[in-house]
Amino acid sequence: MEIPSPYGAAESQGDIHTLRYELSIPYPVDEVWDAIATPEGLPAWLAVAEPFEQREGGAITLRWQNTDAQGNATVAPGRVTAWQPKRVAEYTVEIHGRIRFELEPGPLGVGGTLLHFTNEMTGTEDVRLDCLAGWHHHFEYLLQALGGNPADWSAWTTERWRQLREEYRRGHG
Repeated sequence: MEIPSPYGAAESQGDIHTLRYELSIPYPVDEVWDAIATPEGLPAWLAVAEPFEQREGGAITLRWQNTDAQGNATVAPGRVTAWQPKRVAEYTVEIHGRIRFELEPGPLGVGGTLLHFTNEMTGTEDVRLDCLAGWHHHFEYLLQALGGNPADWSAWTTERWRQLREEYRRGHG
């Protein structure tokens, strides 16, 4: 089952940007937590996390497995800046700034998980658009990974990211 990711929104003040996504995910909180807050779950949709000290103040380095148009992979060392198991995982890392995942159970009768995502980062308008498209694309991978189909990074291309970036440039974010 593939569910499209909703478009993110951005608020900007100069070169400081706050990106937000709200996803209703048809999987239980425990499974979503494992995907966003464990060294086993993160590589299936986002990045290898090594080291990853799963506690507030712990060290984390995120190593993206996909590359930019020039073939460069992002390596972002930082700290775990908030940690409430099964509720909040927040990583503040170089390049991407503050990355916050907040989980809550979906509405009764519907189930699943509500994921509130915030990324506070600095950069140009181009960087803002790059990140909006990038997070959107990674959330598509998250939904696929939760469905049992982790990302095949060897087959990754920039095609979908470029399409999303153009959509955000035209006003979706």
